[in-house]
Amino acid sequence: MLIGVPAESSAGETRVAATPETVKKLKAQGHTLRIESGAGTAASVPDAAYAAAGAELSDAAGAWGADLVLKVRSPSPAETPRLRAGATVVGMLDPLDAAGLQRLAGAGVTAYALEAAPRTTRAQSMDVLSSQANIAGYKAVMIAADRYQRFFPMLMTAAGTVKAARVVILGVGVAGLQAIATAKRLGAVIEASDVRPSVKEQVESLGGKFIEVSYDTDEEKQAAVGAGGYAKPMPASWLARQQAEVAKRVALADVVIGTALIPGRAAPTLITADMVKSMKPGSVIVDIAAGKGPGGVGGNCPLSEADKTVVQHGVTIVGATNLAALVAADASALYARNVLDFLKLIINREGALHIDLQDDIVAACLMTHEGAVRRA
Repeated sequence: MLIGVPAESSAGETRVAATPETVKKLKAQGHTLRIESGAGTAASVPDAAYAAAGAELSDAAGAWGADLVLKVRSPSPAETPRLRAGATVVGMLDPLDAAGLQRLAGAGVTAYALEAAPRTTRAQSMDVLSSQANIAGYKAVMIAADRYQRFFPMLMTAAGTVKAARVVILGVGVAGLQAIATAKRLGAVIEASDVRPSVKEQVESLGGKFIEVSYDTDEEKQAAVGAGGYAKPMPASWLARQQAEVAKRVALADVVIGTALIPGRAAPTLITADMVKSMKPGSVIVDIAAGKGPGGVGGNCPLSEADKTVVQHGVTIVGATNLAALVAADASALYARNVLDFLKLIINREGALHIDLQDDIVAACLMTHEGAVRRA
């Protein structure tokens, strides 16, 4: 089978869907790999590395014209017509983008959105959300350390003692846990908050302190359990108490990192404008949810701006929306392995594509087939 890997065209997207490592493995299975020239350059993978792994280098048309096209981001309106009817495309296609899925269905392609994979043990090796969120959590702390004009660790010097930075992490999913671990390695004092009480042990195991808020009603307790590995929207009564507790910590913090996202919903507001006003001059907020707040404005902080760094009330607010792309080499390596493991489910022993709807992962990821959108 001919597998194509086009260069990504989205603004700021530096990742690539295949690496020499995965090219070698697919080549060993008897497939032909066609890589658009320059596709891996931004991820520190030169054309020569792909050629050495056995791939063919081609122009964009050659990569888009393959039987199976591997992507990081969903094809744009201009790119979709390049896919040939009957082809299959695999990537992060955004299952909630109804218009994008309709375009793919109209092009007559079979499309798999990897973000839709269930959060199960069997699907862990192809969980693109986790692999990329892990990188985002790391990079958020590194950006914060760069923007913060003081040390992270406590230092005892001849000129006096420097206190350790106080870091507050809001949202303890994959990104939040990695942020805690990274900030701890840098010597910071860490506090973390999440609606799910079950993450307390994980926070403490990484050296952080969990900000606890009581659950006073059955409704609050049920919502706190979450679903499918994700947090659920919490009742207003609990959110008010959480906000009061978080506000105390934020006022004392040097760095705040917001990682809280709820699939299919606006990101919750966790760092209010008043909280920002209470922070010390020179403090830093990194809002991973920037651009995903109510109405597409703000994120975990209403003052954040997507893909911009702004200063409000003396506080630097970083709204980078694609942090994984800032660590393109490792992000691509992990993503390409996720893709490779998923391909094992849709390529049979004869090396041909097949759709097994009895497989829960395949069924969940299949977005378009035979001209129709299976889910929106």
